[in-house]
Amino acid sequence: MSDDLERRSTLSGLSVGEAKEFNRIFVISFCIFVAIAIVAHYLAWMWRPWLPGVHGYQTSMLDGVHMARHLISSYG
Repeated sequence: MSDDLERRSTLSGLSVGEAKEFNRIFVISFCIFVAIAIVAHYLAWMWRPWLPGVHGYQTSMLDGVHMARHLISSYG
């Protein structure tokens, strides 16, 4: 009877122990996700800052394309 009462005590239908275990896994997964997101945002910021400096962006995303086109045309 007490197990049935414990199971009905949560809205999800999980027992208190199952709910705590699910919560622990959820929190750990969320922390890992946030850590990966922070690293990805930091790497994106290092690659190309979202807020340009006083002189604007020093390089363009097309610089690599122009260089590749130059290399291809010089070998062709």
